[in-house]
Amino acid sequence: MSAPVTAGRWSIASRVVAAIFGGYALAAFSSASLSLAVPMDKRDAVQLGVMVGFLLYAGGIVWAFSTKRARGAWLGLGVATLPFLILFGVLRGGAA
Repeated sequence: MSAPVTAGRWSIASRVVAAIFGGYALAAFSSASLSLAVPMDKRDAVQLGVMVGFLLYAGGIVWAFSTKRARGAWLGLGVATLPFLILFGVLRGGAA
């Protein structure tokens, strides 16, 4: 009976780590890329990016605990972060 309990604990621990770090990556890259992409005053663009980042971070936390499997939480957060990561890389000029 200890195996299912241990598997459940690892699943919850994985979801917590996904929510914290995956949600943070989603919020950080969305905030950074939106602040560079939005054609408005720089201060307003940064403020808009930060507000959207907070919303996406909260959504990422909800997503991490609403999926059936912990793998789905990681995959969903990764898929959601990837477009913002690519946009940020393009707007910053690639690796430079």
